[in-house]
Amino acid sequence: MSFVERALAVRRWRKDGKRAPHKPLLLLYALARFQREGDAPIVYSAVEGELAALVREFGPPNPTGLHYPFHHLTGDGLWTVTTRDGGPSPGPSPSRLRDSGARGRFAPEVVDELRRRPEVVVQAAHALLDDNFPESLHEGICEAIGLDLHETVPVQAGVVRARRRDPGFRRAVLRAYEYMCAFCGYEGRLDDSASVGLDAAHIRWFALDGPDTVDNGLCLCSLHHVLFDKGVLTLTDDHRVDVTGAFVGRTPNTRAQVHALAGRRVEPPRQGIGPAHLLWHRAEVFRGAGIAA
Repeated sequence: MSFVERALAVRRWRKDGKRAPHKPLLLLYALARFQREGDAPIVYSAVEGELAALVREFGPPNPTGLHYPFHHLTGDGLWTVTTRDGGPSPGPSPSRLRDSGARGRFAPEVVDELRRRPEVVVQAAHALLDDNFPESLHEGICEAIGLDLHETVPVQAGVVRARRRDPGFRRAVLRAYEYMCAFCGYEGRLDDSASVGLDAAHIRWFALDGPDTVDNGLCLCSLHHVLFDKGVLTLTDDHRVDVTGAFVGRTPNTRAQVHALAGRRVEPPRQGIGPAHLLWHRAEVFRGAGIAA
């Protein structure tokens, strides 16, 4: 049985349509780490908060057992956990996992398959996403864990590539803009915790050498992120929104959400906005002359 098949077959608690995506999220997190760092161990105490945040944001309302997959995934044969002194997993207790220096990694036969068939990393990620989450959440999950669905060659053991997506980019950009769309001011949150409908947009695209730095980022709502990447919107050097004259919107709602942004000033974060990144966006993405504010 291939790793993809085994990953989809992991035991999960399911009853009356309720979901428990804890194990799939840990597998996705581990695949992202494998892309970036190869077979380096994942220390529980260092990632406990990140894994819990993933379950809270992408799991069911009021999730329980945030810590349990780190230990219980070992029962599916894909994952191993050892303590600081080389002993076996101390069990599912968070305090014991912390105190023992527990670290997890893919089982040796899984690592061997991922090394022999690098494309399996992305295939498994797609399968886990499709089997556990709606498509609308896929990009957000990948962004949160730093998983690149276009990267098919993981790093060799002990080698970290210089050019990797930074999983902290989204958090840093949203924090810099105080969790508010820079264009329209949208700032929705779910249960006063996780932001909903907000993205960290690259001004100069990552795929075209844009850095994962705050001065190359904008916190945008999902609508304005798409319009920014499509070239409908851009920013001038004095940080005012420009709307392409090629955009057609006939309803009052569309005019309010797009045309009315023309000339609106964006307050840059403390780190500022890189002028070279704005110049690149206007030259390479923005669709022609803007409309009068």
